Amino acid sequence: MSEAFTQIDGGPLDVLIIADHASAHVPADIDLGIDPALLGNHIAIDIGAAEVSRMLAEQLGCTAILGGVSRLVIDLNREDDAPGLLPVMSDGHPIPGNRHADLSDRMMRFHHPYHHQIARLLDGMTSPFILSVHSFTPQLASDPQAERPWDIGVLYNEDDRAARIAIPMLERAGLMVGDQLPYSGRLLNATMNRHAEANGIPYLGIEMRQDLVTSGEGQSRFASIIGPIVLQCRNSLA
Repeated sequence: MSEAFTQIDGGPLDVLIIADHASAHVPADIDLGIDPALLGNHIAIDIGAAEVSRMLAEQLGCTAILGGVSRLVIDLNREDDAPGLLPVMSDGHPIPGNRHADLSDRMMRFHHPYHHQIARLLDGMTSPFILSVHSFTPQLASDPQAERPWDIGVLYNEDDRAARIAIPMLERAGLMVGDQLPYSGRLLNATMNRHAEANGIPYLGIEMRQDLVTSGEGQSRFASIIGPIVLQCRNSLA
């Protein structure tokens, strides 16, 4: 067990599901100085990501690794030297407890163990494929007029091989798909850049719209759509 991550051992298939922002947990010895109600918001957690990842691990018979702490404690989807690792502001909300926090301590306690475990899991696979699971809000509190109508987004940096397979399949399943939307993977793709693109490992990066995966029914729907697509991508590329 580790406070940095939760690992789900669903079976031997060489697919690793990674959900960086799957948890809203804040350890008892860390005070962010915020209203606890904010821990149920997107600034703290990717709503639905953990549940869909668990369903997919069981459905596919593969391993999933879920980030163990809120992105407000440390953002696991940031490079080691990125300014957003320890957020002092998120979507208009100040995080005063992070202003004088020890970044090196948070990195050693959470960020490094999480990424080292991902590397270990991938090293143990013969022909790995990665599914990166995130979710996004229908609108940002800091920009409520900007519409984000997509049901799901597909993100990537330089390696778009799986994206090209997945996007038409997602569209045929009846989803409105954002290609590099609601934002571009060329701007924010740290975990996949580190573990997939840097090592030539094929991957699919998805962003589900949160209001569609808040319920068990919605989570099951997305897992049932995404699972066969992951297998198709993996069988074609891995």
